[in-house]
Amino acid sequence: MFESLSSRLQDIFSSLRSRGKLTEQDIELALKEVKLSLLEADVNFKVVRDFTKDVKAKAIGANVLESLTPSQQVIKIVHDELVGMLGGAPREINLLKDRFNTVMVAGLQGSGKTTTCAKIARFYQKKGFRPLLCAMDIYRPAAITQLELLGKQLGIEVFTVAGAKPPEIAVKAVKHAQDKSCNLLIMDTAGRLHVDEPLMHELMEIRRNVEINEILLVLDAMTGQDAVNAATIFNDQIEVSGIVLTKLDGDARGGAALSVAKVTGKPVVFVGVGEKIEEFDLFYPDRMAGRIMGMGDILSLIEKAQLAFDEKEARAMEEKIRKLEFNLEDFLSQLAQIKKMGPFSQLMEMIPGFNKLKGMDDVKLDDKPMKKIEAIIQSMTKEERYNPKILEGSRKKRIASGSGTTVQDVNQLLKQFDQMRKMMKQMNVMEKKFKGKNLPFMKNLIK
Repeated sequence: MFESLSSRLQDIFSSLRSRGKLTEQDIELALKEVKLSLLEADVNFKVVRDFTKDVKAKAIGANVLESLTPSQQVIKIVHDELVGMLGGAPREINLLKDRFNTVMVAGLQGSGKTTTCAKIARFYQKKGFRPLLCAMDIYRPAAITQLELLGKQLGIEVFTVAGAKPPEIAVKAVKHAQDKSCNLLIMDTAGRLHVDEPLMHELMEIRRNVEINEILLVLDAMTGQDAVNAATIFNDQIEVSGIVLTKLDGDARGGAALSVAKVTGKPVVFVGVGEKIEEFDLFYPDRMAGRIMGMGDILSLIEKAQLAFDEKEARAMEEKIRKLEFNLEDFLSQLAQIKKMGPFSQLMEMIPGFNKLKGMDDVKLDDKPMKKIEAIIQSMTKEERYNPKILEGSRKKRIASGSGTTVQDVNQLLKQFDQMRKMMKQMNVMEKKFKGKNLPFMKNLIK
Protein backbone atom coordinates (compact mmCIF):
# COMPACT_ATOMS: atom_id res chain seq x y z
CA MET A 1 0.00 0.00 0.00
CA PHE A 2 2.82 2.44 0.77
CA GLU A 3 5.18 1.59 -2.10
CA SER A 4 4.96 5.00 -3.80
CA LEU A 5 5.27 6.99 -0.56
CA SER A 6 8.11 4.79 0.67
CA SER A 7 10.01 5.20 -2.60
CA ARG A 8 9.58 8.99 -2.53
CA LEU A 9 10.75 9.30 1.08
CA GLN A 10 13.78 7.09 0.47
CA ASP A 11 14.81 9.27 -2.49
CA ILE A 12 14.50 12.40 -0.32
CA PHE A 13 16.61 10.92 2.49
CA SER A 14 19.16 9.57 0.03
CA SER A 15 19.62 13.12 -1.26
CA LEU A 16 20.11 14.38 2.31
CA ARG A 17 22.77 11.74 3.03
CA SER A 18 24.75 12.73 -0.05
CA ARG A 19 25.08 16.35 1.15
CA GLY A 20 27.16 15.67 4.26
CA LYS A 21 26.74 18.96 6.14
CA LEU A 22 23.21 20.36 6.11
CA THR A 23 21.89 23.92 6.17
CA GLU A 24 18.47 25.15 7.27
CA GLN A 25 17.61 25.59 3.59
CA ASP A 26 18.50 21.93 2.87
CA ILE A 27 16.15 20.75 5.63
CA GLU A 28 13.34 23.09 4.57
CA LEU A 29 13.56 21.87 0.96
CA ALA A 30 13.57 18.23 2.10
CA LEU A 31 10.56 18.82 4.37
CA LYS A 32 8.71 20.49 1.51
CA GLU A 33 9.20 17.30 -0.52
CA VAL A 34 8.12 15.16 2.45
CA LYS A 35 4.99 17.32 2.82
CA LEU A 36 4.10 16.90 -0.88
CA SER A 37 4.71 13.14 -0.67
CA LEU A 38 2.36 12.77 2.30
CA LEU A 39 -0.37 14.89 0.69
CA GLU A 40 -0.12 12.86 -2.52
CA ALA A 41 -0.52 9.72 -0.37
CA ASP A 42 -3.88 11.18 0.76
CA VAL A 43 -2.80 11.89 4.33
CA ASN A 44 -5.10 14.38 6.08
CA PHE A 45 -3.76 17.90 5.40
CA LYS A 46 -4.01 18.95 9.09
CA VAL A 47 -2.01 15.89 10.09
CA VAL A 48 0.62 16.71 7.45
CA ARG A 49 0.79 20.34 8.58
CA ASP A 50 1.38 19.39 12.22
CA PHE A 51 3.82 16.63 11.25
CA THR A 52 6.09 18.89 9.15
CA LYS A 53 5.87 21.67 11.75
CA ASP A 54 7.04 19.33 14.53
CA VAL A 55 9.83 17.81 12.42
CA LYS A 56 11.09 21.25 11.40
CA ALA A 57 11.13 22.48 15.01
CA LYS A 58 13.29 19.52 16.06
CA ALA A 59 15.49 19.28 12.95
CA ILE A 60 16.55 22.91 12.64
CA GLY A 61 18.80 23.44 15.62
CA ALA A 62 22.45 23.49 16.58
CA ASN A 63 22.35 19.92 17.95
CA VAL A 64 21.41 18.59 14.52
CA LEU A 65 23.04 20.99 12.04
CA GLU A 66 26.41 20.99 13.83
CA SER A 67 26.50 17.24 14.50
CA LEU A 68 28.77 14.82 12.64
CA THR A 69 25.79 12.98 11.10
CA PRO A 70 23.06 15.61 10.59
CA SER A 71 21.24 13.65 7.86
CA GLN A 72 20.93 10.58 10.10
CA GLN A 73 19.54 12.68 12.92
CA VAL A 74 16.96 14.30 10.63
CA ILE A 75 15.92 10.85 9.39
CA LYS A 76 15.54 9.67 13.00
CA ILE A 77 13.39 12.70 13.82
CA VAL A 78 11.15 12.01 10.81
CA HIS A 79 10.89 8.34 11.80
CA ASP A 80 9.98 9.17 15.42
CA GLU A 81 7.35 11.72 14.32
CA LEU A 82 5.93 9.20 11.86
CA VAL A 83 5.59 6.67 14.71
CA GLY A 84 3.75 9.35 16.69
CA MET A 85 1.45 10.04 13.73
CA LEU A 86 0.60 6.33 13.56
CA GLY A 87 -0.32 6.22 17.24
CA GLY A 88 2.93 5.79 19.17
CA ALA A 89 3.19 2.60 21.23
CA PRO A 90 1.32 -0.52 20.03
CA ARG A 91 -1.85 -1.38 21.94
CA GLU A 92 -3.87 -4.56 22.23
CA ILE A 93 -7.46 -4.47 23.43
CA ASN A 94 -7.93 -5.07 27.17
CA LEU A 95 -9.25 -8.62 27.45
CA LEU A 96 -8.70 -10.97 30.41
CA LYS A 97 -9.22 -14.74 30.51
CA ASP A 98 -10.52 -14.75 34.08
CA ARG A 99 -13.52 -12.53 33.30
CA PHE A 100 -16.32 -12.31 30.76
CA ASN A 101 -15.34 -9.97 27.88
CA THR A 102 -17.64 -8.34 25.34
CA VAL A 103 -16.36 -6.77 22.12
CA MET A 104 -18.69 -4.82 19.81
CA VAL A 105 -17.47 -4.52 16.22
CA ALA A 106 -18.91 -1.62 14.21
CA GLY A 107 -18.35 -0.17 10.75
CA LEU A 108 -19.86 0.63 7.38
CA GLN A 109 -20.95 -1.99 4.86
CA GLY A 110 -18.13 -3.25 2.67
CA SER A 111 -15.39 -2.49 5.19
CA GLY A 112 -14.80 -6.19 5.95
CA LYS A 113 -16.51 -6.08 9.35
CA THR A 114 -17.97 -9.61 9.39
CA THR A 115 -14.72 -11.25 8.30
CA THR A 116 -12.85 -9.15 10.86
CA CYS A 117 -15.10 -10.53 13.64
CA ALA A 118 -14.03 -14.06 12.67
CA LYS A 119 -10.38 -12.97 12.52
CA ILE A 120 -10.56 -11.46 16.01
CA ALA A 121 -12.21 -14.64 17.32
CA ARG A 122 -9.44 -16.77 15.79
CA PHE A 123 -6.72 -14.42 17.11
CA TYR A 124 -7.93 -14.79 20.70
CA GLN A 125 -8.85 -18.45 20.33
CA LYS A 126 -5.14 -19.11 19.72
CA LYS A 127 -4.40 -17.19 22.94
CA GLY A 128 -6.57 -19.56 24.95
CA PHE A 129 -9.86 -17.64 25.01
CA ARG A 130 -13.22 -19.37 24.46
CA PRO A 131 -14.97 -17.05 21.97
CA LEU A 132 -18.59 -16.91 20.87
CA LEU A 133 -19.55 -15.00 17.71
CA CYS A 134 -22.87 -13.14 17.66
CA ALA A 135 -24.53 -12.32 14.30
CA MET A 136 -26.51 -9.09 14.70
CA ASP A 137 -26.50 -7.73 11.13
CA ILE A 138 -30.14 -8.53 10.33
CA TYR A 139 -30.32 -6.07 7.42
CA ARG A 140 -27.60 -7.12 4.96
CA PRO A 141 -28.59 -10.21 2.96
CA ALA A 142 -26.49 -13.28 3.83
CA ALA A 143 -24.53 -11.44 6.56
CA ILE A 144 -25.62 -13.98 9.19
CA THR A 145 -24.92 -16.90 6.83
CA GLN A 146 -21.45 -15.49 6.10
CA LEU A 147 -20.57 -15.36 9.80
CA GLU A 148 -21.98 -18.86 10.36
CA LEU A 149 -19.78 -20.25 7.57
CA LEU A 150 -16.71 -18.53 9.01
CA GLY A 151 -17.57 -19.82 12.49
CA LYS A 152 -17.94 -23.36 11.19
CA GLN A 153 -14.56 -23.07 9.48
CA LEU A 154 -12.96 -22.09 12.81
CA GLY A 155 -14.97 -24.40 15.03
CA ILE A 156 -16.51 -21.41 16.84
CA GLU A 157 -20.23 -21.23 17.60
CA VAL A 158 -22.26 -18.39 16.06
CA PHE A 159 -25.30 -17.16 18.03
CA THR A 160 -28.29 -15.27 16.62
CA VAL A 161 -32.04 -14.97 17.21
CA ALA A 162 -34.35 -15.06 14.21
CA GLY A 163 -36.83 -12.18 14.07
CA ALA A 164 -35.25 -10.25 16.97
CA LYS A 165 -33.78 -6.74 16.92
CA PRO A 166 -30.00 -6.31 17.52
CA PRO A 167 -30.30 -4.93 21.10
CA GLU A 168 -32.44 -7.94 22.07
CA ILE A 169 -30.00 -10.34 20.34
CA ALA A 170 -27.13 -8.78 22.31
CA VAL A 171 -28.82 -9.42 25.69
CA LYS A 172 -29.60 -13.04 24.83
CA ALA A 173 -26.09 -13.56 23.41
CA VAL A 174 -24.51 -12.53 26.72
CA LYS A 175 -26.63 -15.05 28.64
CA HIS A 176 -25.93 -17.80 26.08
CA ALA A 177 -22.17 -17.13 26.19
CA GLN A 178 -22.10 -17.28 29.98
CA ASP A 179 -24.20 -20.47 30.00
CA LYS A 180 -21.68 -22.02 27.56
CA SER A 181 -18.71 -20.88 29.72
CA CYS A 182 -17.39 -18.66 26.92
CA ASN A 183 -15.24 -15.77 28.13
CA LEU A 184 -15.26 -13.67 24.93
CA LEU A 185 -18.36 -12.48 23.07
CA ILE A 186 -17.72 -10.78 19.71
CA MET A 187 -20.75 -8.96 18.30
CA ASP A 188 -21.00 -8.33 14.55
CA THR A 189 -23.28 -5.30 14.43
CA ALA A 190 -25.19 -4.03 11.38
CA GLY A 191 -23.51 -1.66 8.95
CA ARG A 192 -24.82 0.94 6.52
CA LEU A 193 -23.66 2.30 3.17
CA HIS A 194 -23.10 5.58 5.01
CA VAL A 195 -23.32 6.87 8.56
CA ASP A 196 -26.95 7.66 9.50
CA GLU A 197 -29.01 8.34 12.62
CA PRO A 198 -30.80 4.93 12.83
CA LEU A 199 -27.43 3.12 12.76
CA MET A 200 -25.99 5.24 15.58
CA HIS A 201 -29.20 4.96 17.62
CA GLU A 202 -29.08 1.15 17.33
CA LEU A 203 -25.43 0.99 18.42
CA MET A 204 -26.08 3.25 21.39
CA GLU A 205 -29.08 1.12 22.42
CA ILE A 206 -26.91 -2.02 22.34
CA ARG A 207 -24.44 -0.21 24.63
CA ARG A 208 -27.24 0.62 27.07
CA ASN A 209 -28.49 -2.99 27.16
CA VAL A 210 -25.12 -4.75 27.43
CA GLU A 211 -21.88 -4.03 29.30
CA ILE A 212 -19.20 -3.71 26.62
CA ASN A 213 -15.46 -3.85 27.28
CA GLU A 214 -14.23 -2.75 23.87
CA ILE A 215 -15.77 -1.12 20.78
CA LEU A 216 -13.72 -1.72 17.66
CA LEU A 217 -14.35 0.30 14.50
CA VAL A 218 -13.51 -1.45 11.22
CA LEU A 219 -12.31 0.84 8.41
CA ASP A 220 -11.42 0.07 4.81
CA ALA A 221 -7.91 1.52 4.35
CA MET A 222 -8.52 1.85 0.60
CA THR A 223 -11.34 4.41 0.98
CA GLY A 224 -8.97 7.24 1.88
CA GLN A 225 -10.26 10.30 3.72
CA ASP A 226 -13.83 8.92 3.66
CA ALA A 227 -12.65 6.36 6.21
CA VAL A 228 -11.18 9.12 8.39
CA ASN A 229 -14.42 11.11 8.23
CA ALA A 230 -16.48 8.02 9.13
CA ALA A 231 -14.12 7.27 12.03
CA THR A 232 -14.58 10.78 13.41
CA ILE A 233 -18.39 10.47 13.37
CA PHE A 234 -18.41 6.97 14.91
CA ASN A 235 -16.01 8.08 17.64
CA ASP A 236 -18.05 11.19 18.45
CA GLN A 237 -21.27 9.17 18.68
CA ILE A 238 -20.30 5.90 20.40
CA GLU A 239 -16.69 6.54 21.55
CA VAL A 240 -14.76 3.68 20.00
CA SER A 241 -11.81 2.21 21.91
CA GLY A 242 -9.75 1.07 18.92
CA ILE A 243 -9.61 0.84 15.15
CA VAL A 244 -9.11 -2.10 12.80
CA LEU A 245 -7.81 -1.27 9.32
CA THR A 246 -8.67 -3.77 6.60
CA LYS A 247 -7.30 -4.22 3.06
CA LEU A 248 -3.87 -2.92 4.05
CA ASP A 249 -2.52 -5.21 1.34
CA GLY A 250 -4.31 -3.16 -1.35
CA ASP A 251 -2.76 -0.74 -3.83
CA ALA A 252 -4.46 2.47 -2.66
CA ARG A 253 -2.41 5.42 -1.43
CA GLY A 254 -2.83 4.59 2.25
CA GLY A 255 -3.55 8.05 3.63
CA ALA A 256 -6.32 6.76 5.90
CA ALA A 257 -3.90 4.43 7.67
CA LEU A 258 -1.54 7.34 8.35
CA SER A 259 -4.25 9.81 9.40
CA VAL A 260 -6.91 8.00 11.41
CA ALA A 261 -5.06 7.58 14.73
CA LYS A 262 -4.00 11.24 14.82
CA VAL A 263 -7.40 12.59 13.77
CA THR A 264 -9.51 10.46 16.14
CA GLY A 265 -7.06 10.13 19.00
CA LYS A 266 -7.85 6.39 19.06
CA PRO A 267 -5.21 3.74 18.32
CA VAL A 268 -5.13 1.37 15.36
CA VAL A 269 -5.17 -1.99 17.15
CA PHE A 270 -5.32 -4.57 14.34
CA VAL A 271 -4.72 -4.64 10.59
CA GLY A 272 -6.07 -7.00 7.98
CA VAL A 273 -3.45 -7.79 5.36
CA GLY A 274 -5.38 -10.28 3.22
CA GLU A 275 -8.66 -12.14 2.84
CA LYS A 276 -7.60 -15.29 4.70
CA ILE A 277 -8.49 -15.66 8.38
CA GLU A 278 -4.82 -15.89 9.40
CA GLU A 279 -3.89 -12.68 7.53
CA PHE A 280 -4.55 -10.51 10.56
CA ASP A 281 -1.96 -8.85 12.78
CA LEU A 282 -1.52 -6.51 15.71
CA PHE A 283 -0.58 -3.03 14.52
CA TYR A 284 2.93 -1.83 15.42
CA PRO A 285 3.40 1.89 14.60
CA ASP A 286 7.20 1.69 14.85
CA ARG A 287 7.38 -1.28 12.47
CA MET A 288 5.03 0.38 9.98
CA ALA A 289 7.09 3.58 10.11
CA GLY A 290 10.23 1.54 9.45
CA ARG A 291 8.68 -0.12 6.41
CA ILE A 292 7.46 3.22 5.01
CA MET A 293 10.96 4.69 5.37
CA GLY A 294 12.63 1.67 3.76
CA MET A 295 14.13 0.38 7.01
CA GLY A 296 12.25 -2.90 6.70
CA ASP A 297 10.49 -4.85 9.42
CA ILE A 298 12.74 -7.72 10.44
CA LEU A 299 10.89 -8.32 13.74
CA SER A 300 7.60 -9.05 11.95
CA LEU A 301 9.42 -11.25 9.45
CA ILE A 302 10.98 -13.29 12.28
CA GLU A 303 7.61 -13.61 14.05
CA LYS A 304 5.94 -14.85 10.86
CA ALA A 305 8.74 -17.38 10.37
CA GLN A 306 8.40 -18.64 13.95
CA LEU A 307 4.67 -19.19 13.46
CA ALA A 308 5.04 -20.84 10.04
CA PHE A 309 8.00 -23.17 10.66
CA ASP A 310 7.82 -26.17 12.95
CA GLU A 311 10.93 -26.30 15.18
CA LYS A 312 11.36 -30.10 15.03
CA GLU A 313 10.92 -30.10 11.27
CA ALA A 314 13.41 -27.25 10.93
CA ARG A 315 16.04 -29.24 12.90
CA ALA A 316 15.40 -32.32 10.77
CA MET A 317 15.77 -30.20 7.64
CA GLU A 318 19.02 -28.71 8.93
CA GLU A 319 20.38 -32.25 9.45
CA LYS A 320 19.40 -33.20 5.90
CA ILE A 321 21.20 -30.15 4.53
CA ARG A 322 24.31 -31.03 6.53
CA LYS A 323 24.28 -34.56 5.13
CA LEU A 324 23.47 -33.30 1.60
CA GLU A 325 20.24 -35.32 1.62
CA PHE A 326 18.06 -32.32 0.77
CA ASN A 327 15.78 -33.25 -2.16
CA LEU A 328 12.89 -31.78 -4.17
CA GLU A 329 10.34 -33.27 -1.74
CA ASP A 330 12.00 -31.30 1.07
CA PHE A 331 12.10 -28.22 -1.16
CA LEU A 332 8.34 -28.51 -1.76
CA SER A 333 7.77 -28.78 1.99
CA GLN A 334 9.80 -25.61 2.59
CA LEU A 335 7.81 -23.72 -0.05
CA ALA A 336 4.57 -24.72 1.69
CA GLN A 337 5.84 -23.30 4.98
CA ILE A 338 7.02 -20.08 3.32
CA LYS A 339 3.51 -19.65 1.86
CA LYS A 340 2.09 -19.73 5.40
CA MET A 341 4.04 -16.54 6.14
CA GLY A 342 1.96 -14.57 3.63
CA PRO A 343 2.24 -13.16 0.10
CA PHE A 344 5.79 -12.98 -1.24
CA SER A 345 5.51 -9.25 -2.01
CA GLN A 346 4.65 -8.49 1.65
CA LEU A 347 7.59 -10.53 2.91
CA MET A 348 10.01 -8.71 0.61
CA GLU A 349 8.77 -5.33 1.91
CA MET A 350 10.01 -6.36 5.36
CA ILE A 351 13.61 -6.70 4.15
CA PRO A 352 15.46 -3.38 4.64
CA GLY A 353 16.26 -1.64 1.35
CA PHE A 354 14.98 -4.50 -0.82
CA ASN A 355 12.95 -2.25 -3.12
CA LYS A 356 16.05 -0.13 -3.76
CA LEU A 357 18.20 -3.03 -4.96
CA LYS A 358 19.56 -2.54 -8.46
CA GLY A 359 17.15 -3.81 -11.07
CA MET A 360 14.22 -4.23 -8.66
CA ASP A 361 12.24 -1.22 -9.95
CA ASP A 362 10.80 -3.14 -12.88
CA VAL A 363 10.38 -6.46 -11.06
CA LYS A 364 6.82 -7.45 -10.20
CA LEU A 365 6.86 -9.32 -6.91
CA ASP A 366 4.18 -11.97 -6.73
CA ASP A 367 3.67 -15.64 -5.92
CA LYS A 368 3.52 -16.87 -9.55
CA PRO A 369 7.13 -18.20 -9.69
CA MET A 370 6.54 -20.18 -6.48
CA LYS A 371 3.27 -21.58 -7.86
CA LYS A 372 5.07 -22.68 -11.02
CA ILE A 373 7.79 -24.44 -9.00
CA GLU A 374 5.14 -26.16 -6.88
CA ALA A 375 3.26 -27.33 -9.98
CA ILE A 376 6.43 -28.77 -11.53
CA ILE A 377 7.50 -30.68 -8.39
CA GLN A 378 3.95 -31.93 -7.74
CA SER A 379 3.89 -33.36 -11.30
CA MET A 380 6.89 -35.55 -10.45
CA THR A 381 6.74 -39.03 -8.96
CA LYS A 382 8.17 -39.67 -5.49
CA GLU A 383 11.16 -41.36 -7.06
CA GLU A 384 11.85 -38.35 -9.29
CA ARG A 385 11.63 -35.93 -6.37
CA TYR A 386 14.11 -37.97 -4.32
CA ASN A 387 16.47 -38.50 -7.24
CA PRO A 388 16.21 -35.77 -9.94
CA LYS A 389 19.15 -37.31 -11.84
CA ILE A 390 16.82 -39.88 -13.41
CA LEU A 391 14.89 -37.13 -15.19
CA GLU A 392 15.56 -37.59 -18.90
CA GLY A 393 13.76 -36.12 -21.92
CA SER A 394 10.51 -38.10 -21.88
CA ARG A 395 10.04 -37.65 -18.12
CA LYS A 396 10.61 -33.89 -18.42
CA LYS A 397 7.99 -33.67 -21.22
CA ARG A 398 5.49 -35.51 -19.02
CA ILE A 399 6.20 -33.23 -16.05
CA ALA A 400 5.93 -30.07 -18.20
CA SER A 401 2.61 -31.28 -19.63
CA GLY A 402 1.24 -32.18 -16.20
CA SER A 403 2.24 -28.84 -14.64
CA GLY A 404 1.18 -26.59 -17.51
CA THR A 405 4.76 -25.42 -18.03
CA THR A 406 7.52 -26.01 -20.58
CA VAL A 407 10.51 -28.35 -20.65
CA GLN A 408 12.66 -25.20 -20.38
CA ASP A 409 10.91 -24.34 -17.09
CA VAL A 410 11.61 -27.85 -15.78
CA ASN A 411 15.27 -27.59 -16.81
CA GLN A 412 15.59 -24.18 -15.18
CA LEU A 413 14.21 -25.51 -11.87
CA LEU A 414 16.56 -28.51 -11.93
CA LYS A 415 19.51 -26.22 -12.69
CA GLN A 416 18.64 -23.88 -9.83
CA PHE A 417 18.15 -26.82 -7.46
CA ASP A 418 21.53 -28.25 -8.45
CA GLN A 419 23.21 -24.88 -7.85
CA MET A 420 21.54 -24.68 -4.43
CA ARG A 421 22.86 -28.14 -3.50
CA LYS A 422 26.38 -27.14 -4.58
CA MET A 423 26.16 -24.02 -2.41
CA MET A 424 25.04 -26.16 0.55
CA LYS A 425 28.02 -28.45 -0.01
CA GLN A 426 30.43 -25.49 -0.03
CA MET A 427 28.91 -24.14 3.19
CA ASN A 428 29.35 -27.53 4.86
CA VAL A 429 33.00 -27.68 3.75
CA MET A 430 33.66 -24.17 5.13
CA GLU A 431 31.92 -25.00 8.40
CA LYS A 432 34.07 -28.13 8.90
CA LYS A 433 37.25 -26.30 7.87
CA PHE A 434 36.83 -23.42 10.32
CA LYS A 435 35.03 -25.26 13.13
CA GLY A 436 36.60 -24.47 16.48
CA LYS A 437 39.08 -21.98 15.03
CA ASN A 438 39.21 -18.42 16.35
CA LEU A 439 39.45 -16.37 13.18
CA PRO A 440 39.03 -12.60 13.73
CA PHE A 441 38.50 -11.89 10.02
CA MET A 442 35.58 -14.36 9.95
CA LYS A 443 33.97 -12.62 12.92
CA ASN A 444 34.31 -9.25 11.16
CA LEU A 445 32.82 -10.77 8.02
CA ILE A 446 29.78 -11.99 9.96
CA LYS A 447 29.37 -8.58 11.57
